[in-house]
Amino acid sequence: MAKLRAVLIGATGLAGQQFIAALKEHPSIELTGLAASPRSAGKAYAEALKASNGMTAWFVPEALPESIAKMKVVSGEEVQAKDYDLAFSAVESDVAKDLEPRLARDIPVFSAASAFRYEADVPLLIPPVNADHSRLVREQQKRRGWKGYIVPIPNCTTTGMAITLAPLAERFGIKSVLMTSMQAMSGAGRSPGVIGLDILDNVIPFIPKEEEKVQVETKKILGTLDAAGAAITSHDVRVSCTCTRVAVMEGHTESVFVSLARKASVQEVMQAMREWRGAEVSRNLPSAPPRWIEVLEDPFRPQPRLDRDTHAGMATTVGRVREDGVLENGFKYLLVSHNTKMGAAKGALLVAELMRAQGLLG
Repeated sequence: MAKLRAVLIGATGLAGQQFIAALKEHPSIELTGLAASPRSAGKAYAEALKASNGMTAWFVPEALPESIAKMKVVSGEEVQAKDYDLAFSAVESDVAKDLEPRLARDIPVFSAASAFRYEADVPLLIPPVNADHSRLVREQQKRRGWKGYIVPIPNCTTTGMAITLAPLAERFGIKSVLMTSMQAMSGAGRSPGVIGLDILDNVIPFIPKEEEKVQVETKKILGTLDAAGAAITSHDVRVSCTCTRVAVMEGHTESVFVSLARKASVQEVMQAMREWRGAEVSRNLPSAPPRWIEVLEDPFRPQPRLDRDTHAGMATTVGRVREDGVLENGFKYLLVSHNTKMGAAKGALLVAELMRAQGLLG
């Protein structure tokens, strides 16, 4: 079977680079087009990465594939849907608002941007958690008259928490969640990013719009798609969070407090996470890890430096699972999730793989 042809828009940014690394030698998707800002258009990709001081601004650990380095970059406005089978979008939301619908009229668009996450006919997918929500794209196509569709992934801060809440919601029910994040610098990208002198020896106590995203997205992801596949009813869990930025390159750490709907023990909570395998269709996807959640006993784990790359950055690592004496049926734990892999590029690739497995792509 021929590989699907994909174009990557926003190819020079941090998320774009992670897409390139994730798509290298992919079994069913081939990256055949690169797009970025007009400043990069017309250059070979390796040249487009050159900073003014001559440094090649390639920042992911994986090597830049030679074939991609030589590929010509075009402006996002020049991308034509007829040349591709699908698109990956790693652009800012203001650009995504215009660019993604233009392409979605004809081909599927898998996006790391927030522009369409909150639309009623747009699913917000984490394949192991809510794979069944993917059917909503048929409603989206019908309403908008599109041949393609837009499927965004959640905010990177939402992803790890939603994955850990899913087994608890299934086994015990959940009533409320409190979370404080300690988010990596890479979540802000490099332009404008986080200024080194601001983050060094410091914690930034506010990330604009982040807390609202987590609170709304968690409820949508854990919600229920109706029998007709036409609408999602959000989960009634109450979510409150504080999001901060810390001097860590990659990997978001989150301190989570959850009130369960019924009593449980620490061992039962840990067992629920350890045994959870997620939606069956998600388990054998090319980018799927052997386990979505790893629970550690060491009280000094998880740590971003040690745990962000677990199962190639696709697993959420949990530790310090304890009872909480303030919340009703309360438990608390910490997690680490890779924000630019599972929380961005590889998470979007995983969604594309899911849609293909379900017959909704190619």
